Amino acid sequence: MREEKLEKFSIYLEQLRRWNKVHNLTAIEDPKEIAIRHFLDSLTLTLCFKEKKVKVEGKTFCDVGSGAGFPGVPLSIYYGETLDITLIESVSKKCAFLEFLKAHLDLNYKVFCKRAESLNQQFDYALCRALGKLEDIKPMLLTLAKEGVFIMKGRDIPEGYDYCRITLRDIKDSYIIFIPKIK
Repeated sequence: MREEKLEKFSIYLEQLRRWNKVHNLTAIEDPKEIAIRHFLDSLTLTLCFKEKKVKVEGKTFCDVGSGAGFPGVPLSIYYGETLDITLIESVSKKCAFLEFLKAHLDLNYKVFCKRAESLNQQFDYALCRALGKLEDIKPMLLTLAKEGVFIMKGRDIPEGYDYCRITLRDIKDSYIIFIPKIK
Protein backbone atom coordinates (compact mmCIF):
# COMPACT_ATOMS: atom_id res chain seq x y z
CA MET A 1 0.00 0.00 0.00
CA ARG A 2 2.78 2.45 0.88
CA GLU A 3 4.53 1.79 -2.45
CA GLU A 4 1.27 2.50 -4.30
CA LYS A 5 0.96 5.89 -2.57
CA LEU A 6 4.59 6.75 -3.30
CA GLU A 7 4.04 5.81 -6.95
CA LYS A 8 1.01 8.14 -7.09
CA PHE A 9 3.06 11.00 -5.63
CA SER A 10 5.79 10.29 -8.20
CA ILE A 11 3.29 10.41 -11.07
CA TYR A 12 1.70 13.56 -9.59
CA LEU A 13 5.13 15.23 -9.51
CA GLU A 14 5.87 14.19 -13.08
CA GLN A 15 2.50 15.40 -14.40
CA LEU A 16 2.64 18.66 -12.41
CA ARG A 17 6.02 19.47 -13.94
CA ARG A 18 4.79 18.50 -17.42
CA TRP A 19 1.57 20.54 -17.22
CA ASN A 20 3.40 23.42 -15.55
CA LYS A 21 5.48 24.02 -18.67
CA VAL A 22 2.33 24.93 -20.60
CA HIS A 23 -0.18 26.07 -17.96
CA ASN A 24 1.96 27.70 -15.24
CA LEU A 25 0.28 25.86 -12.33
CA THR A 26 3.01 26.58 -9.75
CA ALA A 27 6.05 28.85 -9.47
CA ILE A 28 8.02 26.02 -7.85
CA GLU A 29 9.69 23.81 -10.45
CA ASP A 30 12.43 21.91 -8.57
CA PRO A 31 11.25 18.34 -7.80
CA LYS A 32 12.62 18.35 -4.25
CA GLU A 33 11.02 21.72 -3.51
CA ILE A 34 7.69 20.53 -4.95
CA ALA A 35 7.87 17.46 -2.71
CA ILE A 36 8.57 19.55 0.41
CA ARG A 37 6.68 22.80 -0.19
CA HIS A 38 3.62 21.30 -1.84
CA PHE A 39 3.25 17.60 -1.01
CA LEU A 40 4.72 17.46 2.51
CA ASP A 41 3.25 20.84 3.47
CA SER A 42 -0.22 19.66 2.36
CA LEU A 43 0.15 16.50 4.41
CA THR A 44 0.85 18.48 7.60
CA LEU A 45 -2.94 18.78 7.79
CA THR A 46 -3.02 15.11 8.82
CA LEU A 47 -1.07 16.05 11.97
CA CYS A 48 -3.48 18.88 12.71
CA PHE A 49 -6.49 16.60 12.20
CA LYS A 50 -5.02 14.23 14.80
CA GLU A 51 -4.22 17.06 17.22
CA LYS A 52 -7.75 18.49 16.95
CA LYS A 53 -9.31 15.00 17.07
CA VAL A 54 -10.95 15.33 13.66
CA LYS A 55 -11.90 11.96 12.25
CA VAL A 56 -11.73 11.81 8.46
CA GLU A 57 -13.95 8.78 7.95
CA GLY A 58 -17.61 9.66 7.51
CA LYS A 59 -16.92 13.40 7.17
CA THR A 60 -16.98 15.65 4.12
CA PHE A 61 -14.22 18.12 3.27
CA CYS A 62 -13.78 20.84 0.70
CA ASP A 63 -10.47 22.32 -0.45
CA VAL A 64 -11.17 25.91 -1.47
CA GLY A 65 -8.90 27.42 -4.11
CA SER A 66 -7.29 24.08 -4.80
CA GLY A 67 -5.12 25.35 -7.66
CA ALA A 68 -2.82 22.52 -8.73
CA GLY A 69 -4.38 20.34 -6.04
CA PHE A 70 -2.94 21.56 -2.75
CA PRO A 71 -3.79 20.34 -0.18
CA GLY A 72 -6.65 18.19 -1.55
CA VAL A 73 -4.82 15.83 -3.91
CA PRO A 74 -2.01 14.88 -1.48
CA LEU A 75 -4.67 14.27 1.20
CA SER A 76 -6.66 12.13 -1.27
CA ILE A 77 -3.56 10.06 -2.03
CA TYR A 78 -2.74 9.71 1.67
CA TYR A 79 -6.21 8.78 2.93
CA GLY A 80 -7.45 6.97 -0.18
CA GLU A 81 -11.13 6.00 -0.26
CA THR A 82 -11.54 7.07 3.39
CA LEU A 83 -11.48 10.77 2.46
CA ASP A 84 -14.59 12.38 0.98
CA ILE A 85 -13.19 15.63 -0.45
CA THR A 86 -14.32 18.15 -3.04
CA LEU A 87 -11.77 20.41 -4.72
CA ILE A 88 -13.11 23.88 -5.49
CA GLU A 89 -11.22 25.86 -8.13
CA SER A 90 -12.44 28.65 -10.43
CA VAL A 91 -9.66 28.58 -13.06
CA SER A 92 -10.59 26.18 -15.87
CA LYS A 93 -7.02 25.10 -16.79
CA LYS A 94 -6.44 24.12 -13.15
CA CYS A 95 -9.76 22.26 -13.08
CA ALA A 96 -8.72 20.36 -16.21
CA PHE A 97 -5.46 19.37 -14.47
CA LEU A 98 -7.36 18.23 -11.36
CA GLU A 99 -9.77 16.13 -13.46
CA PHE A 100 -6.84 14.65 -15.39
CA LEU A 101 -5.07 13.71 -12.13
CA LYS A 102 -8.24 12.19 -10.71
CA ALA A 103 -8.53 9.81 -13.67
CA HIS A 104 -4.78 9.22 -14.09
CA LEU A 105 -4.18 8.42 -10.40
CA ASP A 106 -7.54 6.70 -9.84
CA LEU A 107 -8.54 9.05 -7.00
CA ASN A 108 -12.07 9.63 -5.75
CA TYR A 109 -12.36 13.38 -5.15
CA LYS A 110 -14.89 15.66 -6.84
CA VAL A 111 -14.00 18.89 -8.67
CA PHE A 112 -16.23 21.96 -8.72
CA CYS A 113 -14.98 24.41 -11.33
CA LYS A 114 -16.53 27.56 -9.91
CA ARG A 115 -16.00 30.23 -7.29
CA ALA A 116 -16.60 28.97 -3.76
CA GLU A 117 -18.88 31.93 -3.06
CA SER A 118 -21.33 30.62 -5.67
CA LEU A 119 -21.71 27.20 -4.03
CA ASN A 120 -24.95 26.44 -2.26
CA GLN A 121 -23.57 23.47 -0.36
CA GLN A 122 -22.00 22.72 3.00
CA PHE A 123 -19.28 20.31 4.04
CA ASP A 124 -18.25 19.18 7.50
CA TYR A 125 -14.86 20.90 7.13
CA ALA A 126 -13.45 23.53 4.79
CA LEU A 127 -9.69 23.65 4.07
CA CYS A 128 -7.56 26.17 2.29
CA ARG A 129 -3.92 26.93 1.62
CA ALA A 130 -2.55 30.24 0.34
CA LEU A 131 -6.03 31.54 -0.45
CA GLY A 132 -5.86 35.12 0.79
CA LYS A 133 -6.06 37.36 3.82
CA LEU A 134 -7.70 35.74 6.82
CA GLU A 135 -10.32 38.47 7.30
CA ASP A 136 -11.30 38.18 3.61
CA ILE A 137 -11.63 34.38 3.41
CA LYS A 138 -12.89 33.50 6.90
CA PRO A 139 -16.60 34.39 6.33
CA MET A 140 -16.80 32.39 3.08
CA LEU A 141 -15.05 29.36 4.61
CA LEU A 142 -17.33 29.42 7.66
CA THR A 143 -20.36 29.48 5.35
CA LEU A 144 -19.12 26.30 3.64
CA ALA A 145 -18.32 24.43 6.87
CA LYS A 146 -20.66 22.75 9.35
CA GLU A 147 -18.03 21.71 11.89
CA GLY A 148 -14.89 23.76 11.31
CA VAL A 149 -12.28 25.37 9.10
CA PHE A 150 -8.56 24.69 8.66
CA ILE A 151 -6.54 27.55 7.17
CA MET A 152 -2.91 26.89 6.31
CA LYS A 153 -1.15 30.18 7.09
CA GLY A 154 2.56 29.35 6.96
CA ARG A 155 4.72 31.23 9.46
CA ASP A 156 2.28 33.96 10.48
CA ILE A 157 -0.38 33.33 13.11
CA PRO A 158 -2.79 36.07 14.14
CA GLU A 159 -3.64 36.40 17.81
CA GLY A 160 -6.83 34.92 19.22
CA TYR A 161 -7.04 31.79 17.07
CA ASP A 162 -6.70 28.12 17.89
CA TYR A 163 -3.98 26.55 15.76
CA CYS A 164 -1.62 23.66 15.18
CA ARG A 165 2.08 24.40 15.10
CA ILE A 166 3.95 22.19 12.66
CA THR A 167 7.67 21.69 13.06
CA LEU A 168 9.33 19.03 10.94
CA ARG A 169 12.86 18.71 9.61
CA ASP A 170 11.94 20.38 6.31
CA ILE A 171 9.05 22.56 7.54
CA LYS A 172 9.88 24.83 10.46
CA ASP A 173 7.28 26.66 12.54
CA SER A 174 4.36 26.48 10.15
CA TYR A 175 0.86 27.18 11.47
CA ILE A 176 -2.58 25.89 10.59
CA ILE A 177 -5.46 27.89 12.04
CA PHE A 178 -8.41 25.84 13.26
CA ILE A 179 -11.76 27.57 13.62
CA PRO A 180 -14.40 25.24 15.09
CA LYS A 181 -18.02 26.08 14.42
CA ILE A 182 -20.01 26.76 17.58
CA LYS A 183 -23.01 24.44 17.67
